[in-house]
Amino acid sequence: QVQLVESGGGLVQAGGSLRLSCAASGRTLSSYAMGWFRQAPGKEREFVAAISRSGGSIYYADAVKGRFTISRDNAKNTVYLQMNSLKPEDTAHYYCAADGTFFVSKSGSAYDFWGPGTQVTVSS
Repeated sequence: QVQLVESGGGLVQAGGSLRLSCAASGRTLSSYAMGWFRQAPGKEREFVAAISRSGGSIYYADAVKGRFTISRDNAKNTVYLQMNSLKPEDTAHYYCAADGTFFVSKSGSAYDFWGPGTQVTVSS
């Protein structure tokens, strides 16, 4: 199993930036495809970004494409989500998740392990 802990959330003004980190322990992160998801109050969880084990395949939700960048450092067992040009509608609890299968998925149901999440609040 792998344990995940997110950090880097906070309060930021619209147009600002944040970088989320997801640190893994218990097993090497290179064994997993990784995803970021978010959930706003009263809304369903939604896909944000995903990256393959090697980092060679990356996917983004249309809502964040061009503003967010997912990356990983397998040597540090950490995945990142750089968020630029933040909007109030990006306000949500952000989760990282690990998928032990070979494929990269945009579906949360494909992911086996989840962190507790970190809150991102964007003020207008």
